[in-house]
Amino acid sequence: MAQTHSLKLFFDERMRRIFLLGIISGFPWVLIGSSLSLWLKEDGLSRSAVGFAGLIFFVYSINFLWAPLIDRLRVPVLTAKFGHRKAWILTMQIIILLSLLVWSTTAPATNIFLVMAVGVVIATCSATQDITIDALRIEQIRKEDSGAMAAGASMAVIGWWTGFKLGGMITLLVADKFELMGMENYWQMTFLVIGLLVIATNIGLLFIPETGTQERIKAQAAAQAELRAKMGDTTIITQIVSFIGSTVVTPLLSFFRNNGLKIGLGLLSFILLFKIGEAFMGKMSIIFYKEVGFSKSDIAIYSKGLGWVVTVVSSLLGGYIAIRSGVVKALMAAGIFMASTNIMFSLLAWSGKVEWLFALAVLLDDLAAAIATVVFVAFISLLVDRNYTATQYALLASIGTLGRTTIAASSGVLVDGLGGDWGLFFIITAVMVIPSLALLWAMRGTLSAIDSRK
Repeated sequence: MAQTHSLKLFFDERMRRIFLLGIISGFPWVLIGSSLSLWLKEDGLSRSAVGFAGLIFFVYSINFLWAPLIDRLRVPVLTAKFGHRKAWILTMQIIILLSLLVWSTTAPATNIFLVMAVGVVIATCSATQDITIDALRIEQIRKEDSGAMAAGASMAVIGWWTGFKLGGMITLLVADKFELMGMENYWQMTFLVIGLLVIATNIGLLFIPETGTQERIKAQAAAQAELRAKMGDTTIITQIVSFIGSTVVTPLLSFFRNNGLKIGLGLLSFILLFKIGEAFMGKMSIIFYKEVGFSKSDIAIYSKGLGWVVTVVSSLLGGYIAIRSGVVKALMAAGIFMASTNIMFSLLAWSGKVEWLFALAVLLDDLAAAIATVVFVAFISLLVDRNYTATQYALLASIGTLGRTTIAASSGVLVDGLGGDWGLFFIITAVMVIPSLALLWAMRGTLSAIDSRK
């Protein structure tokens, strides 16, 4: 047991690979999140428009629909040269790079539809590569090596936040520098520079090994053949039905068989609602910072740079808390912590531009968000049937993303409806966590058994 939980695991070569995969997964959120939001706002669009732009994150909620295709279909040439998983990631990264080139020649004020269409393309590519990134991450570690799997989950979260935070810091600093230099199209020039980061991460990706591809192909074919045999014939219709059934329907039914219908629906509701308050706040936070009076450089340093340091430490802390106290108790504590940090921003809204309060609020919010994310990922992992790991993880993660994207897209409307009362807005986001915690409390007896699964 001591060896399983040893800190030496975090220095294993596999952890460095998983860390890089996390960076690749997190970075696109910078492009379609804070960068796109500021670009739209500084080009003259309203807060409501910026909020609704967040609907492009909806694709993360439904990527499980095409996950079976990503798992089955091979990319011509690239799969044979680099491996199945890396071929899909590279394909999506190339499309993201081309999308940045399109953005570099476009302005939201004159062609908002093209800007948003390219944003949807970037989001779709990001959501698609996440399917493969999660699979490649899991396959770096043997199934029976639970200690390394836990360490890998922490490193994946740290890598994601690194891509999101440091990538965001670089993006904001570059945009701010170009603006101060007097460039009218400073955001467009920034996207060209960011393209270099995309290229650099892909070079690192090439050195990550793949294993188990042939075994996976045989297992997938065997599951489909078994279902097709039960249907009694081999027509094209039965082939299509057996393909869909063996990759989507069977894993979903397995989830409810393992947990029961009532608890299963409760778990799905909790996953949907848990981080909605955080998402509402996150959608509008960078707009709030600007309206209070902080510059892009201020935001880059406090929200991105220092926030990343806190996130790395607290991600490790979140994993430790989950191990020591159990995932259910850790989720309850994380939810309360998230709500408390949201109220810190109400204090900032009422006090005005106070730099030390801004720094404290941002750092505590990053601490709460990182702990909640690690514990949330661990919770979902405990729910997954090991026979259908990839598909069930995609399904559960997509449900969590659904709440944070579609519902939270109305965040700008809420701020405008409150007459720009940011203090009240942040209090409302704090209250939003209560329904999920009530569900968690109601299921605590059953979840104590789930918490002890191996």
